[in-house]
This record gives sequence, structure tokens and C-alpha cells, in this order.
Amino acid sequence: MTSDIKAILLDIEGTTTPIDFVHKILFPYSRERIPEFVRENFDQLSKETRLLAIEHASETAYRSAFDENSPASVTEFLLFLVDNDRKSTPLKSIQGMIWRHGYESGEIRSQVFEDVPKAFERWTAAGKRIAIYSSGSILAQKDLFKHTDHGDLTPFISAYFDTTTGGKKEAGSYVKIAAELAMEVGKILFVSDVVAELEAAKAAGMDTALSIRNGNAPVDENHDHRAIRTFEELH
Repeated sequence: MTSDIKAILLDIEGTTTPIDFVHKILFPYSRERIPEFVRENFDQLSKETRLLAIEHASETAYRSAFDENSPASVTEFLLFLVDNDRKSTPLKSIQGMIWRHGYESGEIRSQVFEDVPKAFERWTAAGKRIAIYSSGSILAQKDLFKHTDHGDLTPFISAYFDTTTGGKKEAGSYVKIAAELAMEVGKILFVSDVVAELEAAKAAGMDTALSIRNGNAPVDENHDHRAIRTFEELH
């Protein structure tokens, strides 16, 4: 990492956090609790249900009708989105609310790779800003880094971005992030385990690094992004 880099923008899953934690702990925890959460908090979910109605209108694979005034209908559609791994903003919002309860009750403790806390300290000491960009909601991001097995890491993080900024495979999203950070796009390094996301960031003008972690899916080696196995390689 050159001295020209002023900010490090990080993906979460497969970059700061093991994929297994997300898929084997977080996702099952929220899926199991979606029906009860929707039923008990339905009056507070009007924003999310409106967005779900919009998504339903363009969803070709879902065959059932959708009634945004019915907790049962909303629940059924949410479970469909979960099971089909849709990057749905209202779904991510609801998942974040459910996970918050899990963190605060002590049922969940988030995991980060061993090198993450030291890297955060090192980058902060060097005057680099740290930001997060994930398909998970900003609420979920903050809670994940607040309740880690290495303590509260949120003091190191200056900004969070989710799908409300735009898709992670769209170059325009990274231009927006640079503007939000009030920083030249070329002075930001984006680290992710997904080549398509790195391609979008690079198209926007960002520096990029491919995260190769234990448990990550194999990637096609036909790419031109620097590969790292630990944040120790980003000095």
C-alpha cells in the first residue's frame, strides 16, 4: 500500500470476517427469527414493507401474491429472499434489527480474522481512514464491529456504506463513496474477496486488493488485482 492511499475501504464477508460466521451463524439466526420478529414488530416496519412491495413487483421467480399489510405475506416473501440470497435492502434492514438483539443479549459474538485489529491500529496510526462497504445494513455493520471477539472495533471506523449507496458491482457506487469521504477516488484502496466488486471499484479509479482467506470460494486467477492473504501484506 503506497503512501498515496489515504483510506482503506473494506468488504466484510471473506475480508474482515470468516464466511462461515456469516453463513452458519448470522444467516440461520435471523432466518429462524424472521416470522416472530415481523409478527411482533409489524407496525414499525412500514418503510421496509413498502420497499418489499416494490421489489416484489419486479421479482420474476416469486410466484405468490404479496400483501404489504399482511405479516404472513411479508414473512413468506422475506424467507424467499433469504433462501435465494437476494441483496435486498429491506431484508438486510430487518436482519440487522434481529442481529442487534442477538448481539445485545449475548447470543451472538461476531468474528474477525486475527490480523484485523492490529491492522486497524496500524492504519489509524498512519493517518489512514477506514471505511466499510457491505451488502449488510449499516446497522448490522456497526453491531458486527462493536461486538467482536477482539472487542469493540468501531472507534477505528470512520464511515459505513451499504446497498443504499448502490450495488457493489457498479462503478458508480465507488464514485459516490469517494464523494462521501470527500476524497479523490484514486486515494482509496478497496479490499474484497469478490473479483466483480474489485472490477467495479477499479473502473471507478480505486486501487484494489483481492482478499484470499481460509474458507473463501476459489477465484478465477485471470484477474489483475493484487492478492493478499492477510492485512499484514498491506503496509
